[in-house]
Amino acid sequence: MRPTEIGTVDSVIGNSISIRMQDAYLSNMPVIDGVVYRIGQIGSFVKIPLGYAQLYGIVTEVGASAIPEAMLELAKTDPSLIQGNRWLKAVLVGEQVGNRFERGVMRSPTTGDAVHLVSIEDLKIVYGVERDENDTSSIVIGNISASESLDARIDLNKLISRHCALLGSTGSGKSNAVTVLLRSIAQQKFPSARILIIDPHGEYGDALADMAKVFKIGAIGSETELEIPYWALPFDELISIFPGNLNDGQKDYIREKVYNMKLANLKNYSGVRSQSISVDSPIPFSIKQLWFDLDNFERLTFESNRTTPTTLLKAGNADKLQPNEYPVCGIGSAAPFANNARKGILSFLDGMRSRILDPRFSFLFNGANYSPTLEGAVATDIDQLFQNWFCHDKIASIIDLSGVPSQIMQTISGVLLKTVYDALFWAQKTKVGGKSQPLLVVLEEAHNYLKSGEESSSSRILQTIAKEGRKYGVGLLLVTQRPSELDETVLSQCGTMIALRMNNAKDRSHISGAMQDDLQTMADILSSLRTGEAIVTGEAVKIPSRIKIFRAPYSPKSSDPIVSEQWSQPKPDGTDYTVVVRNWRNQSFN
Repeated sequence: MRPTEIGTVDSVIGNSISIRMQDAYLSNMPVIDGVVYRIGQIGSFVKIPLGYAQLYGIVTEVGASAIPEAMLELAKTDPSLIQGNRWLKAVLVGEQVGNRFERGVMRSPTTGDAVHLVSIEDLKIVYGVERDENDTSSIVIGNISASESLDARIDLNKLISRHCALLGSTGSGKSNAVTVLLRSIAQQKFPSARILIIDPHGEYGDALADMAKVFKIGAIGSETELEIPYWALPFDELISIFPGNLNDGQKDYIREKVYNMKLANLKNYSGVRSQSISVDSPIPFSIKQLWFDLDNFERLTFESNRTTPTTLLKAGNADKLQPNEYPVCGIGSAAPFANNARKGILSFLDGMRSRILDPRFSFLFNGANYSPTLEGAVATDIDQLFQNWFCHDKIASIIDLSGVPSQIMQTISGVLLKTVYDALFWAQKTKVGGKSQPLLVVLEEAHNYLKSGEESSSSRILQTIAKEGRKYGVGLLLVTQRPSELDETVLSQCGTMIALRMNNAKDRSHISGAMQDDLQTMADILSSLRTGEAIVTGEAVKIPSRIKIFRAPYSPKSSDPIVSEQWSQPKPDGTDYTVVVRNWRNQSFN
């Protein structure tokens, strides 16, 4: 018996095999050529030579549960059939012909075929360690846990084009994994790399400072002020930003006003056909003038003939959102009379005015570059927005939403994604289209924007990107600690899954459901993974792997403080609380 031979195939069901270990093989940790191997570890590999080919399998069960059911039935009458034997169950995942390994198998073993442990040299072939230095199609994010001398490589093309989910409990190393993955891409020095990171908590600005440009409300230092033109938002999403409710008739009334304002503003844009314009078209219009006109119509009063408007008591100012003042309606049948055609939206307009004036919403309504004049003219068009985001000297753009009010965080994230996706859809025949210059969208805390069963703007656009993004060169990297809350349709569209430690049983079952059927038992070991260790499955890896992810040189802000070290520092005297209150009042760190 060869020293690597550990047993024989006892049964084959599809691509699942049961292995009866050799009676003479007493050690679970044999030493072969000076290397210690561990036999029977969940997630470890076995090899079955078949002529010129070698089949590879992953161990999924060990012990009594790995005994074939048919054998258990026979053992009821003859217990000696299973007594004194040790069993493994493995799933066939690939085959090696010569020095080339490929996912999937074209042939199956038969009972009695010898099963061998996988050596370091075998693993080098499986993981493609020998690689052309000029090959930039894969990135290294860590080491193989079974042999830390081997690099853990991920196919970059399939990672992005087929979408990816990075899952793990709080403290499992998600933010570090994202940082390492993005830094590995940066090390390839792609001149046209394009990555957009939606960062709700401002975690990545410092960790990726040398490779990403940060767009943030209240920008400081090298950061750039975040501005989003409200007139590029779809009508329904724009209206949802304002407090209060509208019935369908009131909403249609405002929709028609916005459409007419956009249509009237076409004079500033040559080559745009009026018949192509809708209320959702990204044409500038003045939200202040819209508010002023709507408010004026509601406040209008009439003389006794009910057709002549009363004389203004005080003229308002649209730019300052000051309404016109008219004589108050008379009591009973006395003049002046109210406008019988009014729509009953004054309370909504009051909420609309308060939002426009709220400094927390200045990035939408009062930005320096994209806010239209009352006539609808803008200093900077939306094409400059995309140039600012994607035409700088860094490979990534971080949209830091930590300063966005929580009540519209989800809406703004959805709007950002829809704006970018729509732009790439209409860029199909240009050099900045997704097919010519693919885009990777990294969505941190994805469960907040992609809740199962929720019909929000962010959920709708992410479902669209997950299903259709490949056609237009848009890839998703969804990062979440609660996979059970993710929309199952989107999770199923992720071709690659990087699963770190997961403590919650419900979340583990969700991950198991998204895994390849015969590898679902691997989800059971997620709760015992070390911090920074992950199970990687799917199209971006040659074979499902347990890996130890590198430690990023600069930690994201979400990394835990070293309490014993921080508490060992001298106690602050408290004067910084003055700065705290100032920043709180200013809603800024400046």
